[in-house]
Amino acid sequence: MAAEGDKMFGGRFLRNRDPVMEMLTSSINYDKRLFDVDTWQSMVYARALEKTGILSKSDMEKIVSALEKISEEWAKGAFVVKHTDEDIHTANERRLKELIGDVAGKLHTGRSRNDQVVTDLKLFMRNNLSVTSTHLLQLIKTLVERAAVETDILLPGYTHLQKAQPIRFSHFLLSHAVALIRDSERLGEMKRRMNVLPLGSGALAGNPLGIDREFLRNELNFASISLNSMDAVSERDFVVEFLSVATLMMIHLSKMAEDLIIYSTSEFGFLTLSDTYCTGSSVMPQKKNPDSMEVIRSKAGRVFGRLAAMLMVLKGLPSTYNKDLQEDKEAVFDVVDTVNAVLQVANGVISTLQINRENMERALSPEIMSSDMALYLVRKGMPFRQAHIVSTKAVQLAESKGIPLSHLSLDDLKSINPMFENDVYQIYNVVNSVEQYTAMGGTAKSSVNAQIEQLRDLVRRHTEQA
Repeated sequence: MAAEGDKMFGGRFLRNRDPVMEMLTSSINYDKRLFDVDTWQSMVYARALEKTGILSKSDMEKIVSALEKISEEWAKGAFVVKHTDEDIHTANERRLKELIGDVAGKLHTGRSRNDQVVTDLKLFMRNNLSVTSTHLLQLIKTLVERAAVETDILLPGYTHLQKAQPIRFSHFLLSHAVALIRDSERLGEMKRRMNVLPLGSGALAGNPLGIDREFLRNELNFASISLNSMDAVSERDFVVEFLSVATLMMIHLSKMAEDLIIYSTSEFGFLTLSDTYCTGSSVMPQKKNPDSMEVIRSKAGRVFGRLAAMLMVLKGLPSTYNKDLQEDKEAVFDVVDTVNAVLQVANGVISTLQINRENMERALSPEIMSSDMALYLVRKGMPFRQAHIVSTKAVQLAESKGIPLSHLSLDDLKSINPMFENDVYQIYNVVNSVEQYTAMGGTAKSSVNAQIEQLRDLVRRHTEQA
């Protein structure tokens, strides 16, 4: 092992650190994912140092050229990580010195790993959250376009997992699209709030060399500059906000997965999942397990765990940078990877779903028209509360006779209330039932089509902003 004096801070210590301590504090195994943003940031910082006169033009060009080579080595898998490389920053600086000698030591002038690492993480997230936005918007688009094709398919809607009222299958799909469009909005808002430059804050007190932070902001494509250096090096609101948005997104996806699992069971038989997204049983040959959807449900817990852990890390910290903040990168990397994979799988599942229309229509039993019976009486002038009681008595009478609600005779109905007439039997037309919900957000075809157009417009706008 290299002597402590070989490390960037080694002059302070006379004895080597415990090797287990080295392993515990090292982050190179995962933060090497930051290689491209770290080298890019360093190139920009080198040019800023040249503007201050710290670097000559020749030295700046040597540093930038060497950083380009280092980035290329990482990209090709040719970069050799050494056991003394604690993190991506020290690895890159060590390699820079190997390539150009002592002039490499000038690059870190006025910069700290404290402002360097938070800048790297923001750059990484900015790039990768654009990918997440693309996957999310593709899933929403798939839901919306599938809904547009299948507006004539009807099925029971459920509350408390009990049959409630008839709805369009499109209405069901759009309910999930609407939840996900909110996630897209939150992701966009979070990305805008995150786009503040920390670089130039130093360790905590700021930059003592009059570095041009506006130059840094412009070159690194940030929207604004951090207001306070102490806050800038410790602020991880953007990490928590991303993990929060991701957690809520995963909850929405878990809910959708649960619906699809239920609807694809043999007991329901409304949907059939593609074999591409299912597995079999090692014991029971007849089984077709919806593993893709079950994994999505479980990953929601994984993402929430990352959020909870990060909140606990931040809760106990004093001001400015503390080593605890090293936990932020693993959380972000894991959640970015998890969410991106889940969104792609969910999109595949939705795009390949087989709809069993006959089973859906067969499940539209007369009992779910009891609400329509109450509305029938309301339209004849009866107060709703009374109409609800009358309809409940009709349901009870049908159950006592062991017949469907629609088979009650007119005499049976009149025995409950004289306002029933022959036209009551029109309520059992399920198309008429769904078509009465014409108010905005309802399941009538006109309302569903309006939702489709609104969502298409939102997807277009979010795509332009991503």
